[in-house]
Amino acid sequence: MINLIKEDIACVFERDPAARNILEVIFVYPGFHAILLHRLCHRLWNMGFKFIANFIAHLSRWFTGIEIHPGAVIGRRFFIDHGMGVVIGETTIIGDDCTLYHGVTLGGTSWDKGKRHPTLKNGVVVGAGAKILGPIVIGENARVGSNSVVLKVVEDGATVVGIPGRVVGAKDKRQVECEQIADKIGFNAYGTTADAPDPVAYAINHMLNHIQSMDKQMTDMQHALKEAGIEIQPEVMPDLNDCELDK
Repeated sequence: MINLIKEDIACVFERDPAARNILEVIFVYPGFHAILLHRLCHRLWNMGFKFIANFIAHLSRWFTGIEIHPGAVIGRRFFIDHGMGVVIGETTIIGDDCTLYHGVTLGGTSWDKGKRHPTLKNGVVVGAGAKILGPIVIGENARVGSNSVVLKVVEDGATVVGIPGRVVGAKDKRQVECEQIADKIGFNAYGTTADAPDPVAYAINHMLNHIQSMDKQMTDMQHALKEAGIEIQPEVMPDLNDCELDK
């Protein structure tokens, strides 16, 4: 237990440049308090003292603003930055070296008993306000962008953004390991980067390219028919500038 506490304190210094000393982490970091109390609650839960575990978890939520069900399984060096509004459900499984920001929900989509919450593998970063829902697996070193809603499995090393979540980039395991060795991380503060592509804009650009290609094919067909002596009555297309928008 002492080693776990030391690791939890050390990971705060690794991932939060605002942390200045150990006393500050111990006394004023709600994420650290929530994890510490959860480790106690989880032990009590597994020992069968479920009411006591739930009661301590309730007090922890009241003091920290972070709700972690005593049944959730959380690995080593787990870090919650800021923390307010984080919700972690009963059957959630979180691996080692994961990071969550404020407003994250690891929730269920069913009222059935059994596994109904997400599984986060090692090294996952979940940005502020993101929702990961259902018994899905988020692969190792994956990134979930701020305010994303993830409902499907995410592969190792992928970056997911948007509603619903779409994969915008993926790295193989070797690339991730090389980055971690090079500058100690594939760690991005809010689960995404400023130059991450917009999946909606990406789809629209592909649609425009497809339309241009179809226009060119139609023009070529008209020229071929005209050369063959077949008259074509051109369809007059409306001018977009003359169209009135509904108010």
